[in-house]
Amino acid sequence: MNSSSVAAVIAPSWQAWRSLLYLTPLTLLWVGVNYWQPIIPSSGFQTTAHQCVTQLLIALGLWLALERTELTSSQRRTTWLLILIPHALWFAIIWSAAIHGVFRLNHVPPPLPFLPLAIFVPVIIGLPLLLLSRRVGQVLDAMPAEWLVALQFYRVFGGWAIAAWLHGTMASVDALPAGTGDVLTGLFAIPAAMIVATGTARGRKVAVTWNLFGLTDFAIAVILGLITAPGRFQLITPEMPSLNAGLYPYVLTPAFVVPGSILLHALSLRQLSRRRTR
Repeated sequence: MNSSSVAAVIAPSWQAWRSLLYLTPLTLLWVGVNYWQPIIPSSGFQTTAHQCVTQLLIALGLWLALERTELTSSQRRTTWLLILIPHALWFAIIWSAAIHGVFRLNHVPPPLPFLPLAIFVPVIIGLPLLLLSRRVGQVLDAMPAEWLVALQFYRVFGGWAIAAWLHGTMASVDALPAGTGDVLTGLFAIPAAMIVATGTARGRKVAVTWNLFGLTDFAIAVILGLITAPGRFQLITPEMPSLNAGLYPYVLTPAFVVPGSILLHALSLRQLSRRRTR
C-alpha cells in the first residue's frame, strides 16, 4: 500500500470522528430544548415526525438499491411494494393502537401483554424473512453499506428520556440507560457510516461493533422496561411511575421504534457479513 492509499483510508476516518464535534453539541442542544419545552416529546410530534421521515428515506433508499440490481422493472416494483406496504401498515396499526390506549397498563396484570407482544412479535416474524430471503440479499448487495448505518441517526431523539429524568418525571433506572444508549448509538451512526464507506476491513469491524452496541442498548432498555413497568413482569418498583407505561406518545418508542431498529441492525449485519464473505 503506497502513501496515497494510506491517506485515502486515514482521511475519511479522521473526518468521521471529527463529525462528532458538530453532532454532539447539536444533540445536547436538542436534549436541552426537550427539557425547556417538555410539550415537544409529550405531543407525539417528535417520534411521529422522525419515523415518517425514516419511512420516506427507506422508500427512497430501497428503490435506488433495487435500480442497481439485475431485477426486471416488474420485480423491482413488486419487491418495493412487498416491503414498504407491510412496514407502513405496521406503523399505522401501532400508532392507532397507542392513540386509543391499547397499550395502557390500567390493569395489574393487564389482560394481555400487548406491549411485549408489540416488541417481540415483529422481530420474531421479520428476522427470518429478512435474513433468509434471497431477494433481500440481492438488494443488500446493491445497497451502500453506510446507508443502513447512517439511517439510525434518528436514535439521538431518544434523548427525550434524559430530559424527562432531569424534569423528575421519569425514573433514573429507565431513563438513563435507555436515553444514554440511544443518544450514543445515534451520535456514532454517522462516524461509523463514514468509516464503513471506505470499504476496508476496519470499516466493516467498526460498523459491526456499532450494530452490536445498538442491539445491546435495546436489550438493556427492554429488560429494564419489562421489570419496572406495572404488570406480571415487574420485579423492581421505581421511585416514580414510568412515562413509558403504555401511554401515548411515549409507548411508540418501545412498541415501534425498538423492533423496527432491531430489524435495521439485523439487515446491516447481514449486509456486512455478505460483503466480508465475498
